[in-house]
Amino acid sequence: MRIPGVLPLLLFLVLLAMLPFVFGQLFTSALIKLKLEPTAALLVVIGIFMGSPINIPVKRIPRTESMLADPLAVFGLPGRWPMLQRARQDTVIAVNVGGCLIPVALAVYETAYLMTAGWQPLFGLLFAIFINTVVCYWMAKPIEGIGIAMPGLLPPLLAAMSALLLVPDQAPPVAFVAGVLGPLIGADLLHIRDIEKIATGIASIGGAGTFDGIVLSGIVAAYLA
Repeated sequence: MRIPGVLPLLLFLVLLAMLPFVFGQLFTSALIKLKLEPTAALLVVIGIFMGSPINIPVKRIPRTESMLADPLAVFGLPGRWPMLQRARQDTVIAVNVGGCLIPVALAVYETAYLMTAGWQPLFGLLFAIFINTVVCYWMAKPIEGIGIAMPGLLPPLLAAMSALLLVPDQAPPVAFVAGVLGPLIGADLLHIRDIEKIATGIASIGGAGTFDGIVLSGIVAAYLA
């Protein structure tokens, strides 16, 4: 008997298990450029991937109409396994551990480091964050069943270019922080009210829709810089 949705789910789980091995070297190399020891960089990469399925609820938005909540939607696989869907009368806004909390903590660490390097790197960082925030705000779109989504390619390229032009001597940390905070502020926080306008059971900040925007933007931007 054919079970609908099982094969795509199994394929997703296999790919999810392979991601740390496929991207681990790239991520670790990028994080080493951020003045992290190889062991610390590896732990951060493991934390990002292990934390990506973990969403911490921070707010509930009551709804007048009933809607389906799909736990796989935050992984970009809405409707793949209908058995997991549940009807609910509210929308949960959550924060993703691997896609938001860990990258933001590292961005704060890198910002503190840049503050010791003088006013010029700090000014360049603020300008790079502003540029990336504006672009991410323009690119991000609310999508029913997922939340806020955005393409993941342009933000890291823009963050890397901004860092190389504005603060070439500190390009990796500037690119990383701009690559993380730009999508977080522009795509998620400034679009938070749009979530109330779409039918979705859970909206994860740093989840599937913006995981590539926040995590990949920061790490790839640092690597390119």
